[in-house]
Amino acid sequence: MPSRAAPARPATVVKADAKVDKNEPLVADIRLLGRILGDVIREQEGREAYELVERIRQLSVAYRHKHDKEAGKRFDKLLKSLSGEQAVSVIRAFSYFSHLANIAEDRHHIRRRDIHERAGSLQPGSLAYCLEHLHEAGVRPNEIASVLRRGFISPVLTAHPTEVQRKSILDAERAVAALLEARDRARHAGSERELRETEALLRARITQLWQTRMLRYSKLTVADEIENALSYYQSTFLRQIPKLYAELEEHLPGEPLPSFLRMGHWIGGDRDGNPNVGAATLRRAMQRQSEVALRHYLTELHELGAELSISLRLTGVSAEMQRLAERSPDQNAHRLDEPYRRALTGMYARLAATLHELTGTEALRHAVAPQDPYRTPEELLADLRTIEASLKSHHAEALIAPRLAPLIRAVQVFGFHLATLDLRQSSDQHELVVAELLATARVEEDYAALDEAAKRSLLLRLLHDARPLRVIGATYTDKTQFELATFEAAREALDRFGREALRHYIISHTESVSDLLEVALLLKETGLLRGTLDGYATSDLIIVPLFETIGDLRIAPDIMREFYALPGIRGLVDRSGGEQDIMLGYSDSNKDGGMFTSSWELYRAEIALVELFDELRKVGPLTLRLFHGRGGTVGRGGGPSYQAILAQPPGTVNGQIRLTEQGEVIASKYAHPEIGRRNLETLVAATLEATLLHPTQSAPKGFLQAAQALSDASFAAYRGLVYDTPGFADYFFASTPIREIAELNIGSRPASRKATRAIEDLRAIPWGFSWGQARVALPGWCGFGSGVEAFLGEEPAQRAKNLALLKRMFKGWPFFRALLSNLDMVLAKADLALAERYVELVEDKKLGKRIFAAIKAEFERTEQALNLITGDDKRLAANPSLARSIEHRFPYIDPLNHLQVELMRRYRRTLADDPAMERVQRGIHLSINGIAAGLRNTG
Repeated sequence: MPSRAAPARPATVVKADAKVDKNEPLVADIRLLGRILGDVIREQEGREAYELVERIRQLSVAYRHKHDKEAGKRFDKLLKSLSGEQAVSVIRAFSYFSHLANIAEDRHHIRRRDIHERAGSLQPGSLAYCLEHLHEAGVRPNEIASVLRRGFISPVLTAHPTEVQRKSILDAERAVAALLEARDRARHAGSERELRETEALLRARITQLWQTRMLRYSKLTVADEIENALSYYQSTFLRQIPKLYAELEEHLPGEPLPSFLRMGHWIGGDRDGNPNVGAATLRRAMQRQSEVALRHYLTELHELGAELSISLRLTGVSAEMQRLAERSPDQNAHRLDEPYRRALTGMYARLAATLHELTGTEALRHAVAPQDPYRTPEELLADLRTIEASLKSHHAEALIAPRLAPLIRAVQVFGFHLATLDLRQSSDQHELVVAELLATARVEEDYAALDEAAKRSLLLRLLHDARPLRVIGATYTDKTQFELATFEAAREALDRFGREALRHYIISHTESVSDLLEVALLLKETGLLRGTLDGYATSDLIIVPLFETIGDLRIAPDIMREFYALPGIRGLVDRSGGEQDIMLGYSDSNKDGGMFTSSWELYRAEIALVELFDELRKVGPLTLRLFHGRGGTVGRGGGPSYQAILAQPPGTVNGQIRLTEQGEVIASKYAHPEIGRRNLETLVAATLEATLLHPTQSAPKGFLQAAQALSDASFAAYRGLVYDTPGFADYFFASTPIREIAELNIGSRPASRKATRAIEDLRAIPWGFSWGQARVALPGWCGFGSGVEAFLGEEPAQRAKNLALLKRMFKGWPFFRALLSNLDMVLAKADLALAERYVELVEDKKLGKRIFAAIKAEFERTEQALNLITGDDKRLAANPSLARSIEHRFPYIDPLNHLQVELMRRYRRTLADDPAMERVQRGIHLSINGIAAGLRNTG
């Protein structure tokens, strides 16, 4: 095995494939799935329904691809004439086609990657590509392993009000994906029988999909969201993450790798704006997470028992292994000469007892009764290591890799807790609780009225005082009791499930140092922070500020500097592990200031924070870890994770990164096991490259100055349109399905923080989701065109000079290049012709025309600006595969948008007690699902 950080064989970097037939398998899969779907519709709904769908498809293709205006008129007239029943049937048909096309595309991505790998070609984002480049740059394997040993990479699954997929649908779609994979194997084997069998099974699964409702009829609960998230562990994470580690170990022989890649969760712990989350959901989340992990280990122990049938009559075992077997309560005479089976039976019994103790549930099978539970994952690991060492020392090392090694890694990564659950709450809620505690204890009657300096002084004094604030026998409001109960449930969870079960307490809307101190005080009050600040205090949880708005991002470095300057804070952090996470909000900063200003202020805040922590490290080790609150859409920080990580400012990654995975992106990235592993691999590869290959110098001063000027002008244009244009909020609520999204049972959290129509109070997630549905995608581009226009100026010579600078920035600055690449994708997926149909829903026709004209003008300015800088006047010229995907799928999304507008018009004019209302509403909600599936990164 080669002792270098890359494969020994020669490798080439993949460029655009010249073969014209490389997409033939994709086209064949889509045609097959489309044909079967058509057959199912004909069978289930009748020939007339099938012919209606087919007529709409043909007109849509003619209108979209051939620009046939006459077809467009017939298309529009036909859609408007549909009854509610017909509309629902058509929407379901096109929605399911989008879902099936996604599955076929995902399968094709895997197929193409396999072809490249077999040819010895390497693709950017793969571990092999990353390690080859590190090797070429002279980075030694021990340096890579050193980064990973101190590293921490964590995708964090969150539940948000844009997750429209039902688990039942996801499960059926996983089955379709597995059957497409099976068809590939059958093709390679030349087996006509297997091809017929898989086609019959595909027909069964598509029939199942057609007869399964897409929508939930009841509001999604937090418990439902927990179960949805856990399904990705069962399908992907528990098995694929150990495989990823195994691949790394193969590339880095002899280098021990710690568990640097770990999963995170918000579901069950994120209270911000969700009154349904509290102590009860935290307990349920931890219990269910633990149950999923433990049942996986139990299954693997059972299978190991079947595999390790080794007899002492044929070989020996180590002394430690013999003792492990003798400690087992298994006295079955048939297994007396099989020490591994005896040991595994005893281990199963211990783990079954752990399952019962931690979750109250029972294991599925018992060779002997559950007993003597494992107290920690380390105890289980020690027994597994004993088996591993014995196999190695007795010529049975080949038996380790198939099941034992993945199980050992799984226990290391997932422990008894599965994933680290974050706690999150808004700073104003903490203030309310602290104010009541202080008033009841007669320490301060009106804490909220104090200025910042007075708050800090009081909170520090209380953190120096060993006495609790709560008064025995006093009556506290339900709100205060609810919040304190959540903190106490967190303490219980740490005791039961281990140190990694909870690590972070995130403070939304962090605007001052006192916001951080208030949480420290609440941790102290509930036993999560022990000792006094002037003594030897330690905290079980990292206090994590979340800076969300443009204003918050600008003051983030000052807040952290002042926080660490307070007496006792640095000592508290050092004694508690020496780690500081800081979360940066992409969604709210975008809604606040537009896509360019949001991206630029995030970039500036990251640089300033790194500089601050470089200073703080001069007095001792201190790890800064940035937590990126990214969504699926570009307007919420979305886009390819690989490019996003490589575009981070120099010195900001350093082997440490957390980032949220939200909305539809979770399903698209992780529903399929192989694609899930590829996406996790990309995070690891990008983190290594950003840490070890990233330039250490800042971007040129001219680039930074130009970005600031662009930001200032973009910000003014965005704010001018969105916040300063009279009637814009009314236009938004009328011309997008925001009201209908709020009614859809797709999340446990309300779409707005307050019961107002103010854009400031609307959550950033449904804000972006609504614009995406209406095909405007405004948060992903608005303001950039005006920003560039203002930066270029009027004078020809100056304009040419400034344009040349922007072109150099595009070619030589990863931040700017990634931003424009994402902008290119957003503009490609937007469709202003379709968006104009939604303007018909605005009752004030003058208002609708005026604001849409302003939106269209800014969109055109943005397209022109992008064309000037990149030199490409065709969208996605640098990404032909995505361009083809969009071109093929748009004719199938177009009818969904047209029908959505028509049904929204009917719905908003229908009386509440009209019997037709329910069907029209269902049609709208189905169209939301279908458009989200068709556009993919909408969450």
